[in-house]
Amino acid sequence: MAHFLPITLDEMKRLGWDRPDVVLVSGDAYIDHPSFGTAVIGRSLEAAGFRVAVIPQPNWRDDLRDFRKFGAPRLFFGVTSGAMDSMVNHYTAARRLRSDDAYTPGGQAGFRPDRATYVYSRILKQLFPDVPVVIGGIEASMRRLAHYDYWDDRLFPSILADTPADLLNYGMGERTTLKIARLLDAGHGIEACRHLPQVAYIGNAKRVGEDNVIELHSYEECLKSKRLEAENYHVIELESNKTECATLVQRHGDRYVVVNPPEPPMTTGEIDATFDLPYMRLPHPKYKKRGPIPAFDMIRWSVNTHRGCFGGCSFCTISAHQGKQIASRSEASIMAEVDRIVQDPEFHGVLTDLGGPSANMWRMHGKNPDLCRRCSRYSCSMPTMCRNLDSDHRPMIHLLRRVAAHPGVKHLYVGSGIRCDLFQEGRDEASALHDNAGWQYFGEVVVHHTSGRLKVAPEHTSDRVLAMMRKPSFSLFRETKRRFDAICRDAGLRYQLIPYFISSHPGCRLEDMADLAVEMKKMGYRLEQIQDFTPTPMTLSTEMYYTGIDPSSMKPVYVATSPADKADQRRLFFFYRPDQRHLIEQSLRRAGLGAYVQRLYGTGTAPRPRR
Repeated sequence: MAHFLPITLDEMKRLGWDRPDVVLVSGDAYIDHPSFGTAVIGRSLEAAGFRVAVIPQPNWRDDLRDFRKFGAPRLFFGVTSGAMDSMVNHYTAARRLRSDDAYTPGGQAGFRPDRATYVYSRILKQLFPDVPVVIGGIEASMRRLAHYDYWDDRLFPSILADTPADLLNYGMGERTTLKIARLLDAGHGIEACRHLPQVAYIGNAKRVGEDNVIELHSYEECLKSKRLEAENYHVIELESNKTECATLVQRHGDRYVVVNPPEPPMTTGEIDATFDLPYMRLPHPKYKKRGPIPAFDMIRWSVNTHRGCFGGCSFCTISAHQGKQIASRSEASIMAEVDRIVQDPEFHGVLTDLGGPSANMWRMHGKNPDLCRRCSRYSCSMPTMCRNLDSDHRPMIHLLRRVAAHPGVKHLYVGSGIRCDLFQEGRDEASALHDNAGWQYFGEVVVHHTSGRLKVAPEHTSDRVLAMMRKPSFSLFRETKRRFDAICRDAGLRYQLIPYFISSHPGCRLEDMADLAVEMKKMGYRLEQIQDFTPTPMTLSTEMYYTGIDPSSMKPVYVATSPADKADQRRLFFFYRPDQRHLIEQSLRRAGLGAYVQRLYGTGTAPRPRR
C-alpha cells in the first residue's frame, strides 16, 4: 500500500515499527517527489530495505521535542538544510531578510534557522551523542572546505570543523548514503565509512604522501592570505572538473579535513531507478491547512530529464554539486513519469517543463569516454565547443514530439534555461563542420513549447564581463534574438524573448552597466529578469568577490563590494523609470561617465525628486 515516509510517531507505529533505521532531518517541508532531495534519499534507503522516518522543519527554539520524537535511530541521522543553502534562502543580495520561503507551506518564512545544517547537527549530537550524524545537501556540500561566507563577510572553516557531524556526504548522495547505511547495518562503526567515495570527514591523520592526495593551504594560512585562498580554489575547481580526481586534504588547526573523490557519474539505469521509486508526488497531508508550498507548485507538472551541467558558469554551483558529466534518464523512464502525471486527477493537460539544470543537455556526452576521464576543462562548451562533445539535439526534438503527442498532454512547455551556446556547429575529429540541429531544436521550442515569453540568460552585454562569468559573447544573444524574431514572424506569432542579466558581478564596473543600459534602450527592452550578484560558497565568482583575484590567472579583478556601488550598478537596469533617472545621472556624473547621460536621456536633465 502506498504511503508517505512517516513524519510523526503515530505514523511510524501504524507501520508496525519500534524505531526507524535512519531519521532524515530537513529544513524543507516534506514533499514526496523526485525533485526534492529528502524524498530521493528516503525512498532510496526504503527500496534497499531500511526503515526511514523524516523530521521536516523541526522547531529548534523550544524543548526540542521534534528532534526527540522518534528517539535514536538504529543507524544514523541524515541532516540537510534543504534544497537551498539556508542563508541564500533567508537573505537577499543586500543581506535583507526575505519575507517568504518557497519550501514552506503558505510560503511562510521563519521555519528554519540560519545555517540550518549547523544548528540541527549540534542539537542532535547534544541529544544523542552516540548516534552518527551524516550531513549532506547543498549547504553541507558547498561548505565542505574553507569558504567565504557573504553574510558574515569572512572566511569560514569547513562545515566539518564547525559542527559535530561525523561524516559529510557531498553532491547527489543517494548511492553513497546507501553504502553508509549498509556498512553501519553490518555492524561497522562510522569510521569504516571514511574510505567511501564522495564523503568528507575530519580527523587527525594527514594522509599526504599517499597516491593521488593533494594538500591545500591550511585554513589558518588562507585567513592571512587571500592569494593562498585563491590558489586553493584553483586546485579545488581543477580537481572537481575531472572524472577521476585527487583526494583533497586541508588542515584546520591540529586536525585535517579530508575530501574523497566523488562517485563516477550515474549510469542511465541508476538514475532511472532513482526517478522510478514509488513517490507519492505530493506534499505530506499534514500541510493541507497551512496552504500550498510554492516550490512544489512550480515543479508539480514538470519532468526532469537529467542531472549535471558542463556549462561552467562562474557563479553557478550546479556542476560543483551535481557534477559536470550529464546523467540522463532513459526515454522509457521519462515517458513512464509522464504516464503517472497524466493519471493525476488534478492534472489538466499542461506540462510546465521538460528539462533539468538546463533545457538542452539531455543525452549529451563525450564521444570518447577515455578523453573525458583525462579532461580538466571547466566547460565542454566554453570558451569553445569541445570536439569530443556529442551535442546532437535530435534526440531532444524527438523527445519533445513524443511527450507532446501523449494523449493526456494538451500543452508541453519548456521552462528550463536554454543553453544557446550549444546551438553552434561542432567539429568532429576530422574538423569537418556538422549541424547538431541546435537551431532546429530552438525553432521547435519557440513555435510549439513556449507560452508567449521565452527566457534566456545572456547575463551581461560586456564581453569582458561575460568572460569573467565564463559565458559566451553578447553577439550570441543578438543572433538568438534575430532567429527568434524570424521564427515568430514566419509562424505569425507575437512572442517575446526575455533576457536575464546580473549586476555587480566581479569584473563589472559602473561603465559596463551603463553600456548595458544603452544597449537595452537600443533594443527596446525594459528589463524584468534581473539580479544583483550574490556570492554563494564554492563558486569561482565568489572567490573573485572575496579575494579580488581571478584564481584561473591569479590576476587582480575589480569588484563592487560596497552597498552604494552595488546599488548604483543595479539601478541602471531601471534606466527607463522616471523615479530612478536623477539618481542614475548623479552616479554617472560622479564617476566621470557623464557622456552616458546624453546617450540614455538626451540633452535634458532630470528634475530633482520631491522630498
